[in-house]
Amino acid sequence: MPDASLRARVTALVPPSVLDALRPAARRVGLAAPVSEWWQAAGPVWNPPSSREQRDRWCNVCRWAGSAFLGEAHTESANCPQCGSIARDRFLLWCFTKRSPKMRDARVIETSPRLGDDYREYMRRWFSYRTSDFDLSAHRGDIQLDLQSIDLPDESVDVVLTPHVLEHVPDTATALGELFRVIAPGGRMYLQIPIVYGATAAPTEPEFHADNTPVFWNFGWDLTDMVRAAGFETTVLVTEEYDAVLRGRLPEPDPHGDGFHVDSLLEHARPDDLEVVADGSESRLMGFEPCYHFATWECLRP
Repeated sequence: MPDASLRARVTALVPPSVLDALRPAARRVGLAAPVSEWWQAAGPVWNPPSSREQRDRWCNVCRWAGSAFLGEAHTESANCPQCGSIARDRFLLWCFTKRSPKMRDARVIETSPRLGDDYREYMRRWFSYRTSDFDLSAHRGDIQLDLQSIDLPDESVDVVLTPHVLEHVPDTATALGELFRVIAPGGRMYLQIPIVYGATAAPTEPEFHADNTPVFWNFGWDLTDMVRAAGFETTVLVTEEYDAVLRGRLPEPDPHGDGFHVDSLLEHARPDDLEVVADGSESRLMGFEPCYHFATWECLRP
């Protein structure tokens, strides 16, 4: 079979409709990647650079490569100088593209996405991709959705990407139930939240994020119980470093910022729920260091 880089170059030159028609026959004779691999080969922007292309830092959103991201290495900075992605943007996309099976033309909804037109257009090239927001003016969503009452039919979505949104929703159980309802069997959700406490609690005083959005919950590791109660099967995707810290194999790293309750994070950690999705070299390459904040719940809809 041709290597992945050759398949990617060929794929980029052929219209998607032609690829879809030819792929089954090509796969039978060994000229196309298996179903579980082809879309990653077809999306070269998501494949890490080869050793010949290797750089100190690399953005999996736009494929920029260079010596350093801009700003402190932290989830809310480490900006890509080309597309403006921050570390958590890259980690969410990494989790999705590393873990999802074949997804050509999958029905994908991303809630309140930070990234701009280039990223959205690329997603639309491969998926039936839409963005949503409770306030359409905030993140230029395609459709308006309240996660507590989602105006979509049952089982009408294959993948939901929801980065740093659930903490702004008052009724967590209702929102998770609605998300379960609209995701088709076999679909999945990648749920990313800022995790700075070990156990979930409401803020003790009014709390707002940078865009003046109120925070109703500071989630902890027990979010796993809430996700499972809604009907999902779930695993918490983390970096290799964070996995080692939570298992007591590495000392606590510098939290790099206010608000991290390190003792609480370690006290309530649930190592058996974790799965490593980025090793040390991948984390350094894409700026997933330090390790705090880099946890994404992969929620599978049975």
